[in-house]
Amino acid sequence: MCGRFSLNINLEQIQQHFPVDVITCELEPRSEVFPSQQVPTIIMHESQMRLGLLTWGLIPSWAKEKKGTGHINARMETLDHKPSFREPFKKRRCLIIADGFYEWKADPENGNSKTRYYFQLPSKEPFAFAGLWDTWQKDYHGCTIITRDAVGRVRDVHDRMPCVLKAEAYRAWLDPANQDGQDRTELLLNSCEVQFHPGYI
Repeated sequence: MCGRFSLNINLEQIQQHFPVDVITCELEPRSEVFPSQQVPTIIMHESQMRLGLLTWGLIPSWAKEKKGTGHINARMETLDHKPSFREPFKKRRCLIIADGFYEWKADPENGNSKTRYYFQLPSKEPFAFAGLWDTWQKDYHGCTIITRDAVGRVRDVHDRMPCVLKAEAYRAWLDPANQDGQDRTELLLNSCEVQFHPGYI
């Protein structure tokens, strides 16, 4: 699960690291981003890479009512099967911009108290979570972060981690015309090669 991440960057830094054609939002750096908040995302519309804000918490377009914060995470293994994610996985994929994320590890020897860890790329550069988005009742535009089994040093802290895409995968991931299920899954699996350095917070 990924329930918190950081965004200590500005629009200029996003433009330096991501292929953005159109910007439709402003951005304030935040050391901790919570579910239900607006988050910077990139989608592809008419072959343009558009940076805007979506609400962290996906509500399927067919849902009759809003429950809680919506889906903040989507398990990679069930994207093709769960009704909430099946259609967005085909046609509505996004990049969710961050520069780090948090996970908590329970300590059984200390009453299961939890220690928080912070993960970044070794370079500390911004990166993109693989995400899905959907629109509910015309004016709610929400997104969810895709997760997978944890690898590397993240696995020492938590059994799940967000899928972080490689830069060369951005366009293939975002392209709505890419509806090859195997290709989309391989893009997510290849993200496991990205390594993070945890730091105690």
